[in-house]
Amino acid sequence: MEGEMDTVVGSSSKPCGPLTDYHIPDYILRPDAQRVLLDHAPPCPVLVFINSGSGGQLGSSLIKTYRELLGEAQVFDVSEEAPDKVLHRLNVNLEKLKMEGDILAVQIWRTLRIIVAGGDGTASWLLGVVSDLKLSHPPPIATVPLGTGNNLPFSFGWGKKNPCTDQESVKSFLGLVRHAKEMKIDSWHIMLRMRATKEGPCDPIAPLELPHSLHAFHRVSSSDSLNMEGYHTFRGGFWNYFSMGMDAEISYGFHSERKKNPEKFKNQLTNQGTYAKVGLKQGWFCASLSHPSSRNIAQLASVKIMKRAGSHWQELNIHHSIRSIVCLNLPSFSGGLNPWGTPGTRKVEERELTAPFVDDRLIEVVGFRDAWHGLVLLAPNGHGTRLAQAQRIRFEFHKGAAEHTFMRIDGEPWKQPLPKDDDTVVVEISHLGQVTMLANEPCKSKSVHDDQSSHAQHSGHGNNDDDKDSMEDEDEWEDGRRKFGAADTFKIPDEVDIAHLS
Repeated sequence: MEGEMDTVVGSSSKPCGPLTDYHIPDYILRPDAQRVLLDHAPPCPVLVFINSGSGGQLGSSLIKTYRELLGEAQVFDVSEEAPDKVLHRLNVNLEKLKMEGDILAVQIWRTLRIIVAGGDGTASWLLGVVSDLKLSHPPPIATVPLGTGNNLPFSFGWGKKNPCTDQESVKSFLGLVRHAKEMKIDSWHIMLRMRATKEGPCDPIAPLELPHSLHAFHRVSSSDSLNMEGYHTFRGGFWNYFSMGMDAEISYGFHSERKKNPEKFKNQLTNQGTYAKVGLKQGWFCASLSHPSSRNIAQLASVKIMKRAGSHWQELNIHHSIRSIVCLNLPSFSGGLNPWGTPGTRKVEERELTAPFVDDRLIEVVGFRDAWHGLVLLAPNGHGTRLAQAQRIRFEFHKGAAEHTFMRIDGEPWKQPLPKDDDTVVVEISHLGQVTMLANEPCKSKSVHDDQSSHAQHSGHGNNDDDKDSMEDEDEWEDGRRKFGAADTFKIPDEVDIAHLS
């Protein structure tokens, strides 16, 4: 196990300094604690959230080490206490202390940083919580890779191997967090609408098959502007990617195996090997022979994009051979691969494509034919089929030969029923806002502000003359894109064992 763990790859070590630099006085975390007087505020106060069920036994071990170094009050196990409750309680107490003239509380809130250790689902949960609470000064977030894919940590320079859990390694990580730079990234709203079922469960997913990042979908209320009578409408958000088809089906098969035999999935390397075996077993390396064309994206759905807010919807033509489609926000997918790559000058000029900036308010849409096509990403300058960049994308599923498809958000898959009658299932993705991450060098993610020449080129990205459909009333979306549902609505059912989730 030790050989598979590592410190942050490619990082030059930064001095940790005294542990008191990261300490938060108990009275700020707990209103009933006795106040203390400090000569100066800690320069880098941190809150730590860890999924004890991630990384085999590593999550529990990491909690133990962080608590030994920082104390129990600032280290939380998300399986025991939800982050939205912790942050809400902290925010209320800090506001009270600020009104009482507590300068220390003000300084700690301004410099607070959050560390989250878990899979991509756990990291996305924290991002959703921070976004939903609409804090006056949202703390930036650093991610520790404890999952299988670890796309979020890898995108921001925190590596993708599971970390060592000894005290020296944790101190080294704290030093990196202290010196990390802040970086804005786009967040995306997703809406799913389907006809209310006449029989069986009303949720599109059985209770035990809900994604770990439950903020991905929660049912809207009857007063919500997105609610339609006779339909179940769900809304949520993501930061890394939404995918559909081949890759989501492989992921669903992997997660199903892990739920049946969790004791076999205690090792990151073993997990990755099992993932590859599932893809082989499902026949995605010979997809043209083993999978009917009725399951290809073009046969399942009609796809429309809106390149810029305020422009028109236009049809996106997808080749009949595409079996998987990925809507990508970050330059890391399936454990560090970059499906979009960097378009050359000709592509930029002819198709108005740009590099994949994480804060440009555009999502990259990429297609794949089969598993062999995915392996192209391992080659230098390899990439998938670049389909579009847009601020909104809409999938409409009608009755067809397939009864279901597979979808995935930030590493968490589910099996999505498709229409049986003359109904339509709609999935729509739109730009929502931005959150702040902590980035360590070398960082794969790039900002539009990093390179002014690229920024200028990117700003010239124009509209397409083939726009066909008029845009829906934007007022419908103003209320609809405010919350991800991570705060308050993110709840793991009592019957679900979090240790069996990523």
